[in-house]
Amino acid sequence: MDSLETRLRALVLLSLEGDRAAYRQLLGELTHYLRIYFARRLAPAHAANVEDLVQETLLAVHAKRLTYDTARPFTAWLHALAHHKLVDHLRRHAIRPTVPLDDEMTGGVPAGDLAAHDLDRVLETLPERTSTLIRRVKVEGASVAEAASAHGMSEGAAKIAIHRGLKALMARFAGDR
Repeated sequence: MDSLETRLRALVLLSLEGDRAAYRQLLGELTHYLRIYFARRLAPAHAANVEDLVQETLLAVHAKRLTYDTARPFTAWLHALAHHKLVDHLRRHAIRPTVPLDDEMTGGVPAGDLAAHDLDRVLETLPERTSTLIRRVKVEGASVAEAASAHGMSEGAAKIAIHRGLKALMARFAGDR
């Protein structure tokens, strides 16, 4: 990963100085990297959308390249952009049917589907970054370091955000226990 960071960082710094060849090379390497990034994160049903997400992310890199803080790792900045594009995609394509919850209707619905829906509703009560961090670490099994990197924040800050988010959920939903 360090060689990737070093290579991409060198290319982005050259491109920010106006080196067109470095910019073309950067976009080529990002295309390959982002294809893998999105393919690993999308369900097979959404695999056809990988190229669209790659293109949207490359457009975001182009549009926001001047906001990149050269004192920070480039891959963390890139992951934050890619993550936001992925979240936007998942929200646009999410199908959330509403079904009355009487006993006759829930009999055929798998408990996992109901639990996933409940989890989504509960996490929606938190700020977006906190809910995304909790989902990545506690549900999807990502490390705190990976989740923090995707949001361009330190591991300690991510741990604190997760802890506070879980504490807020406990306070909100624990009742009189």
